[in-house]
Amino acid sequence: MEDWNALRLILAVQRAGSLTAAAQQLGIDHSTAFRRLKALESRLAVRLFERLPAGGYTATEAGARMAAAAERMEAEAHALDRDLTGRDHRLSGMLRVTSSETLAYSHLTRHLARFRQAHPGIVVELVIDNRVLSLSRREADIALRPIRPREGDLWGRKLAGIAWALYATPAYLAARGGPLDEPRQLEEHGLIGWEETASGIGAANWLARVAAPGSFAYRTNSLVNQLVAAKAGMGLALLPCYLGDGDGEVVRAIPEPIADLAGELWIVTHADLKATARVRAFFDLVGDALAQERDLFEGHRPASQPVRNPS
Repeated sequence: MEDWNALRLILAVQRAGSLTAAAQQLGIDHSTAFRRLKALESRLAVRLFERLPAGGYTATEAGARMAAAAERMEAEAHALDRDLTGRDHRLSGMLRVTSSETLAYSHLTRHLARFRQAHPGIVVELVIDNRVLSLSRREADIALRPIRPREGDLWGRKLAGIAWALYATPAYLAARGGPLDEPRQLEEHGLIGWEETASGIGAANWLARVAAPGSFAYRTNSLVNQLVAAKAGMGLALLPCYLGDGDGEVVRAIPEPIADLAGELWIVTHADLKATARVRAFFDLVGDALAQERDLFEGHRPASQPVRNPS
């Protein structure tokens, strides 16, 4: 087992459960990954993975042991990388940041422009992903997350609360007698929401509880597209207030945010990287700028309010 790439392949297949996905992660084509895996099994004279009827891969006992060893080696390599990076006091180099689509679309990018002006030697690579990427494995250096971090090796701070509300165009609401008084009136409106299979999304789960499936006029897995659909007059969209209140073409369909959906916005990094100069600079400039918009994130500063039908 002198070849680290062989262990990386085993670990990638074990994590992904798919040879195709593992090949994509490693930047090689499927045929190359298949050839390397078969050559390794032949050289070791042991089967490392069983092919499932549905097309996936599951590790044998030998494969699982090798994947566990590879994971320990990977963890040591990442720890060394973080240790060296954490001692870097230069305001230059690459900084990998991950954020949700809505935050990147509505607020973050303009702060990144200011960060670039202040620190032209730092190249920001923004990964727009609603998944929680691993900071331990250096999938990102900094994460802007809508949840409180649970991992003990992370370091960061809460920037603001996050409020959610229902939005529509003034014309849509006026045509239907004005804004709603309470969520129970949702059945009288067309709703814009997530695909029916969405799970683990608090706002999607809330809509599924309070509205019948037949109430939905449009579904999409993109919150930004839900905003666009609301602006097109397709119905009511449940959006974070920093997205809805920050757009002048929609207004709140119910004046107050949905209390059950109150969340948080955090900026986090790995504890090993908190002293890195470019990480500190990002926390100080971008983190502070987002924190200064706390009222908008928490739903205290709507851009406009619906006008009730005088009749």
